[in-house]
Amino acid sequence: MSGPIFVYGALAPAISEEGAIKEQRVRVNDQIRISPVRLIDADGEQVGVIDLDEAKERAADAGLDLVEVAPDARPPVCRLMDYGKYKYEEARKAREARKKQHTVQIKEVKFRPGIEDHDYEFKTRHVRRFLEDGDKVKVTMMFRGRQMAHPELGMEVLEQLVEDVSDVGRIESQPTREGRTLIMMLAPRKDN
Repeated sequence: MSGPIFVYGALAPAISEEGAIKEQRVRVNDQIRISPVRLIDADGEQVGVIDLDEAKERAADAGLDLVEVAPDARPPVCRLMDYGKYKYEEARKAREARKKQHTVQIKEVKFRPGIEDHDYEFKTRHVRRFLEDGDKVKVTMMFRGRQMAHPELGMEVLEQLVEDVSDVGRIESQPTREGRTLIMMLAPRKDN
């Protein structure tokens, strides 16, 4: 029977190379156990290797927290800082990073070989807008019944579409036939 596991120590977000946020343990004040420590003061100046009790005393005198910034180093590196302010700044940076990232979505627009001019223009405007927003577009040309005998009519519509949106998009994958459909992928131009 396993119950909840309680872990002591503050958790600070760390962003890996892939951009995923993972939690890494940060020891603060009395949670630090290894003595001696290499101390860095609030201004970023190195004080040197001192006893843990002396480092805690200096932190208390300055009204700051003793935070272990490099636990794997020998001796561990600790810094005098306002930990609450540090956590707030890190959270704010993580929020800003999330706000700036854009995930590429795949939007789908469906066409028919005998599409009328107004419908074609309407759907082309949608394709253009999706590409300008930085999304990929899956263009599907659907055939019915006797239209299957003339796939070149669908290819003409797709070629016209590529020409009309060439200033904002490029072909990522050429049209391929899958049963009763032709599928083509468009991607936004890099220079946009």
